Amino acid sequence: MDKAAHIENCNCTIIHQDIIDRVKAVMPDEIDLYDLAELFKVFGDSTRIKILHALFASEMCVCDLAALLGMNQSAISHQLRVLKQARLVKYRKEGKVVYYSLDDDHVKQIFDQGLEHIKHR
Repeated sequence: MDKAAHIENCNCTIIHQDIIDRVKAVMPDEIDLYDLAELFKVFGDSTRIKILHALFASEMCVCDLAALLGMNQSAISHQLRVLKQARLVKYRKEGKVVYYSLDDDHVKQIFDQGLEHIKHR
């Protein structure tokens, strides 16, 4: 049998209730797990990842992001809306210009941890 294809199965019939109880006690609420899954979905789009990475360096307006990424402003605005709804970016207005930036330092920490994980081989 190919070792890479071999998956260990649990063949026991005993339920380890003490382990189940201990893990259940530290499990987050269902709504929190759902919200976390939704947050990670937002990170599942390479355009949004590029926008976040750009915003690590500087706050930027839609025009600048569009020019940087070679995309139209409408597409950038759509992705910024998703990022804003997920509370990953915030904005401020200066006259007619709207500047986007990271909502808080947690965003960069999440990003950096993910990047570190995929580079760790």
